[in-house]
Amino acid sequence: MNTFQRLKDFYWPDKRLFVISICFLLIMTSLTMAYPIVLQYAIDEVVIASNWELLPYLAVGFVLITVLKAIATYLHQYCGDMFGIRSVYRLRSRLYEKLQFLPFRFYDNAKTGDLMSRLTADVEAFRFFLSFGFAQVINLVLLVSFSFGVMMFYSAQLALVSLISMPFLAVLVYRFDRKVHPGFKRIRESFASMTTKVQENVSGMSTVKSLSKEDFEIGRFESRNHDYKNKSLYNAGLWAKFFPVMELIGNICVVVLLGYGGFLVMQGQLQIGQLAASFSLIWYIIGPLMNLGFIINTFSQSKASGERLLEVLDEEEMNIQHGAASLKRLRGDVEFVDVTHSYEGESQRALEDISFHAPPGSTFGLIGATGSGKTTITQLISGFYEPEKGGIFIDGQPISRYSLAELRQNIGFVLQESFLFSSTIRDNIAYGRPDATIEEIMDAAKRAQAHDFIIGMENGYETILGERGMGLSGGQKQRIAIARAILINPAVLVLDDATSAVDMETEQRIQAAFQEVMKGRTTFIIAHRISSLKHADQILVLDQGQIAERGVHEQLLENNHIYKKIYDIQFQDRDTVLQRQV
Repeated sequence: MNTFQRLKDFYWPDKRLFVISICFLLIMTSLTMAYPIVLQYAIDEVVIASNWELLPYLAVGFVLITVLKAIATYLHQYCGDMFGIRSVYRLRSRLYEKLQFLPFRFYDNAKTGDLMSRLTADVEAFRFFLSFGFAQVINLVLLVSFSFGVMMFYSAQLALVSLISMPFLAVLVYRFDRKVHPGFKRIRESFASMTTKVQENVSGMSTVKSLSKEDFEIGRFESRNHDYKNKSLYNAGLWAKFFPVMELIGNICVVVLLGYGGFLVMQGQLQIGQLAASFSLIWYIIGPLMNLGFIINTFSQSKASGERLLEVLDEEEMNIQHGAASLKRLRGDVEFVDVTHSYEGESQRALEDISFHAPPGSTFGLIGATGSGKTTITQLISGFYEPEKGGIFIDGQPISRYSLAELRQNIGFVLQESFLFSSTIRDNIAYGRPDATIEEIMDAAKRAQAHDFIIGMENGYETILGERGMGLSGGQKQRIAIARAILINPAVLVLDDATSAVDMETEQRIQAAFQEVMKGRTTFIIAHRISSLKHADQILVLDQGQIAERGVHEQLLENNHIYKKIYDIQFQDRDTVLQRQV
C-alpha cells in the first residue's frame, strides 16, 4: 500500500465523499443480507407453517427492501465516482504542472508518447481503482463478514464447514497477485512504448512519406504492437487459469455445504429454510472471493500505474522562483568565467573553460561545427542547465541570484526549430506577452518581415494554425517566432540559426530589421552562415566545446584558420561567378 500512501495527498481531501460512499455501501450490503433472511422466513414460517396471511406483507417488505437497496446503490456509486474523478483531476493537474517545471535534462531522454500514456491511461487506471476498486475490497469484507455471521446464527457447524475452502483460496489469490502485478507493469511500459511510436510516426509523417518508408514504419509499429499483444496474452493466460480453479474450489465448497446441510436437516438440527438461506449465503461468501481476482487485477493495474506516476512526481523540479535578487529589466551584461558543462550520460564535455564578456548592447556571433557547444552557451545563459563548474554572471550578479522566471522574461529566444501552437497567429506572436495590443503585435510582425504574408491570409492575424504550425512554410514559421521574441522587448536576444529556413533575400530583409531591433540589446547570434554574423562586435569560433578563435570578421579572415576555411567554403562559388563575369 506504499504507492497509495504516497499518493494520499490527491485523494484524501475528498475523503468525505469516500466515507459517504462507504456508508451507503454498508446500507446496501445490509439490505442484501435481508434476501436470504426473507427467504428463510418465507419457507419456514409461511410455507411450511402455512401462515399464508403473512405472504402479502412479506412481498411488500421484499419490494421495499429492493427499492431501498437500489437507492443506496445509486448513491454509493455516484459518490464513489465523484471521489475518483475529483481525486484524479487533482492528480492530473499536479502532473501537468510538474512537467512544466521539470529541468531540461529530464526532457533530454523523455519520450512524448510515454509521458502522454502516464497522463492518460495510467491516471485513468488509478481513478478506476479509487472509484470502484477500494469499494469492492470493503464490499468483499462486509459481504463475507455479514454472511458468515448470519450463517453462524443459523448453524455454527455449517458456517465452519464453509471455511474449509478459505486456505486454498488464500494461497491461490496470493500466487496470482505475485504474478499478475509484474505482468501489468510490463503491459503499461509496453503500451507507453507503442504510444511513443505512434506519436513519432504522426509527427514525422512528412519525413516518412518523403523517404517512402511506410512499410518500414509499419514493421516497427508491428514489432511493438506484437510485444504489447504478447504481454497482454500472458496476463490473459493467468486469468484463464485462475478463474476456473477459483470456481472449482467454490463449487466444491457449495456441494460440501449442501451435503452436510442436508444431513443436518435429516437429523432435525437444521430447518429447510435455514438450509436454503445458507445456500444463498455461501454464494455471498464464495462469489466475492471468486471476484477477488478481479479486485486484485484492478489493484495491480492501479498500483503499476501509480508507480509510473510517482516516477514523474519524484523528479526534482526546477524552482524558477529561486533567487533573492529581484529585477524588472536587465541591462544585458553577460560574462562567462571558466565555464565547463557536460550533459548527463555523455562522456565528452559540451563546453570546457569558456570565458568571454558581452557588454550591454553588444552583438556576439557564435559559429562552429554541429556539437561544438554554440547552443549550450545560450541555454546556460537562460538557466536551462547548471554548469558543471565556472561562473555565469549577468549584470555583475551570479545567475543563481536571479529568479529564473524573471530572468527568462528578459531573454528572447528564436530557436532553430520554431515551435508554434495550434492557435491563432495573433496568440502565437503574443505568447510571451498575452496583454499586448494588436498594434504592438503588428509592429513586431513588421520588424520580423512577417506582416505582409499574414495579412495576405483569409483571416489575417486571426488565422488558426494547424498542429506545430502546419500550413506555413519553414520561413514563415521562423518569422512568426522572431516576432514573438521581439514582442517581449528582451534585454538579451538569442538567435539560434534564426534565419536558416528563409531564402537569401528574406534573410537580408530580416537582418536589416534586426539592426534596429538589436539596438540596446545584448544579442547572441548562432549561425552557420557567415553572412548572418559578420557584422557582430565579437565572433567566437567554437571547436569541440572550446573557443578556437575570437575577434571581428576581418581579424578572423586574416588568421587564416577555422573561420577562414568556413568563409572560403561558403563564398567560393560566389567568387568564382564574379571572376567569370570580370
